[in-house]
Amino acid sequence: MDHERRTQVKELVCELLELDEPEVTDTSSFVDVHEADSLMLIEILAGLEKRFNVVIAQSEVPRMVNMRGVYEVLEATPGW
Repeated sequence: MDHERRTQVKELVCELLELDEPEVTDTSSFVDVHEADSLMLIEILAGLEKRFNVVIAQSEVPRMVNMRGVYEVLEATPGW
């Protein structure tokens, strides 16, 4: 994933979590560090689908617990 796409993805995730970008690292846990709940993780998935016009299986949500996981799921998503 190129730098521009990574930046767009991180901006969206931070917007949905209502966090400043510097607060979110590739490995900081959305749940443990940033206090997101499972509904927020679903909202991240839905937001990514809408913004980037892709379909992500809900079974991928457990992998999407930090930015690294989000990037990995997106890179494996058809049409990305």
